[in-house]
Amino acid sequence: MKCLKKWIAITLIMCMTFSMAGCGSSTEHGLSSKKPQSITIWHYYNGALATQFDELVAEFNNTVGKEKGIIVTAESKSSVDDLIAALRDAADQKVGAPKMPNIFQCYLDTAMDLDKNDLLANLDAYVTADEKAEYMDSYIREGSFGEDNAFKLFPVAKSSEILMLNKTDWDKFTADTGATEADLQTWEGLTETAAKYYEWSDGKAFFGRDAFANYMIVGCEQLGKELFVVDKGKATLQFDKGVVRKLWDNYYVPYVKGHFVHVGRFRSDDIKLGEIIALVCSTASAVYFPSKVSKTDGSTYDIDYEVLPLPGFAGTDPYAVQQGASMAVTKSTEQAEYASVVFLKWFTETEQNMKYCVSSGYLPVKKETNTVEAFDEYCANAEEALSGIETDTIHVTLEQIAGGEKLYTNSGFDGGTEARELLNYGMIDMAVADRANILQRIQAGEAEENVLETYLSDAYFDKWYTQTQAELEKICQ
Repeated sequence: MKCLKKWIAITLIMCMTFSMAGCGSSTEHGLSSKKPQSITIWHYYNGALATQFDELVAEFNNTVGKEKGIIVTAESKSSVDDLIAALRDAADQKVGAPKMPNIFQCYLDTAMDLDKNDLLANLDAYVTADEKAEYMDSYIREGSFGEDNAFKLFPVAKSSEILMLNKTDWDKFTADTGATEADLQTWEGLTETAAKYYEWSDGKAFFGRDAFANYMIVGCEQLGKELFVVDKGKATLQFDKGVVRKLWDNYYVPYVKGHFVHVGRFRSDDIKLGEIIALVCSTASAVYFPSKVSKTDGSTYDIDYEVLPLPGFAGTDPYAVQQGASMAVTKSTEQAEYASVVFLKWFTETEQNMKYCVSSGYLPVKKETNTVEAFDEYCANAEEALSGIETDTIHVTLEQIAGGEKLYTNSGFDGGTEARELLNYGMIDMAVADRANILQRIQAGEAEENVLETYLSDAYFDKWYTQTQAELEKICQ
């Protein structure tokens, strides 16, 4: 009996000793400051964004990383396409390709594709339900997929869309016509304003937009017919003719009339050239809005900007796109996966996430930081005065979210990338080609109203609608 009691006492002491000494093993998943875990990150940030990200990585390595035994190394792949190509080469283990990084930036479609080969870690093992509840619900939903709805995409920074004006030329237009910013609250109002501007400016286009697929996808949702209804990675198409006709009437129709235009690679290029005075772009690309117009005749002049909410369709609830890549963690060892999540949690804490988002035009990802009050407080207390397009853009967007604007992104599905590509270019490429043909015929002496008659007819819309519906249905099969 004495021996038994002695054995139990020794066992308890050993358990307590190992529990204290091995605390890192049980709660830190094997991390040790004496033998740091190296973590690699691939992203597509460039310029100031990449610099800011690198600074935060260095800060992590010198603080939390040093304490816990984590060393993070970040590498920019320059662009989304280059990053995706590098990931596919690594996943396929191509000769000469580096191995998969521990963390990589990606969109949902890419994540789902890689996950088919069981390459993504299930982050539910390292992020509790209470921790997930700290983040914007829609961001967590976007990152949870598969039959088990596992959490596999960690949100670090998101973006949406806003309307921006060349305020200098807008003010000239409004002074003569009485147009107001209230006219730009709806797509219908913007379409009417563009027609007025065309007449006032002797034939100049008013508006253009980036990421045309967002207009189609979010527009369908806003008008009550979700375009892709997704269940377990398979999409059912709802290409409602009435809804799509409204989208057509408020983009294709004004485009072929010359009221909208699409010239450069991005609409900020068109603002710079003086081709348009209004655009829709992502909050993250608002920083590229030019400070002057440089016309093809060599003349230049300075311009001011105005940031406005994204228009919606009259009589509907406000909607805007939810976009921006998240971070995935490659399935590897428990220690490496955990270390990766430690960094992602740290990066999305208030101070770090605000610092990154304020400099980039991205939206912070936690509920407590995704408010106007939290954002303004951070800006007011920052070491350096914060102002400009980035802060104005985030402020306007957060105001809209607080006012009830819903952020929407469709769930990922097989063929989603192909479907988005078709939506991104199908209508707009045709509009560009048709407008060029219309101008050619007018210059040849045909009356504009006669030329436009064909392109504005129900038959012309029906032909495009039927063809596009068939192509989308084929993708969704």
